[in-house]
Amino acid sequence: MSITEKILCTKTHEYILKNDDGTYTVGLTDYAVEQLGDIVFLELPEVGSTYSKGDSFAAIESVKAASEIYMPISGEIVEANTAIVETPETLNEDVYENGWLVKIKATADASELDDLLEYEDYKEEVE
Repeated sequence: MSITEKILCTKTHEYILKNDDGTYTVGLTDYAVEQLGDIVFLELPEVGSTYSKGDSFAAIESVKAASEIYMPISGEIVEANTAIVETPETLNEDVYENGWLVKIKATADASELDDLLEYEDYKEEVE
């Protein structure tokens, strides 16, 4: 099963993936990265930070634009992908495996995910 069969996507182009340990991995979709172009800067939150669904939690800049990245579910940051901050261009090469942004422990129930789209539906909506 490919990762795109397991993720849920927001209308603001973030994805969320439930991990085996109950945490969630959050990142940007391949479509978002494609639209941004060459990524040159990424700012991620510190471990321990908490966010509500819809909060801006990170900033990204490309040669084309600067954007905020929004939290798809309320939670606490348990890990940030610090390697990608050093080499933000990794996002252009591998958005799902090595290009994830943060891992969070949800502080709300899974009903917060009800308005998210399965990847196939998301792709149809953005094309």
